[in-house]
Amino acid sequence: MTVKDRIKSVAPRGAREQVRELLARYGERTSAQRPLPDFLVIGTKRGGTTSLWRYLIQHPLVPRLFPAWNTKTSHYFEENWPRGEAWYRSHFPTRRQRAALERKHGGPSKVGEAAPLYMFHPLVAGRVADLMPQARMIVLLRDPVERAFSHWKERRGEGVEPLDFAAALAAEESRTAGEKARLEAEPGYFSPGFDWYSYRARGRYLEHLEPWLERFDRSQLFIVASETLYRQPAQTYARILDFIGLPPYELPAYDVYNDRPSKGMDDSVRAELSAYYRPYNAALEERLGMTFDWS
Repeated sequence: MTVKDRIKSVAPRGAREQVRELLARYGERTSAQRPLPDFLVIGTKRGGTTSLWRYLIQHPLVPRLFPAWNTKTSHYFEENWPRGEAWYRSHFPTRRQRAALERKHGGPSKVGEAAPLYMFHPLVAGRVADLMPQARMIVLLRDPVERAFSHWKERRGEGVEPLDFAAALAAEESRTAGEKARLEAEPGYFSPGFDWYSYRARGRYLEHLEPWLERFDRSQLFIVASETLYRQPAQTYARILDFIGLPPYELPAYDVYNDRPSKGMDDSVRAELSAYYRPYNAALEERLGMTFDWS
């Protein structure tokens, strides 16, 4: 019985989770034939990772994730760590599939995923370094003031944030208290609140980049402002393709996906956040030798 026949036999029309589970089991059984990814888009949340991922999978030499074709990540290194390496490998194409793609398009295939929690989670850099020391990481950094408000708007729209923006910022410390320490102490623990309500903390970028800078050569990290991707998508895309070792490829359009404009932020909240992030942004620029045109 083929994989397709098995899918039909266990999954009624519309049972997407059953299909995914069946494909995941098949992927795990063939995990030894599935190389680990070449690159990761590790952040930042609300920084354009969805748009960049959509651009990347339009390249003919970048296969989509298997079996979760309509997603950009496995969430392995944070939420799904206890599932193990075979489960992680199950999401990626086999060597034979990659070779067929390379013969068809005449170049090297590159496989990756995009997970904006990877940069922020305290254990992910070490986990990636242990499993994939040669991987390349792409980091999009957005103006932290705009990022925080966009993050809140996303949570508000998803129905998990009852507070207004100022109140949510004020409640962040109590909502996330102890969660980082628990993540570090319990490798199998996952904290939705640490992800959901970290509006201010997520913008202290250097704090979250240091574990990556300590474990990987600087040449393995491509760091760019999200605003540069928005303003110069074609040029930035070309640089990223070169960074991960793909031949040039021009897209017909560079649409912005999953956008939530930052209009509507209270002026006093904006001023407070701008002042709060100023020393963090300065330290980031000094550490990276880069300049960010942020408020």
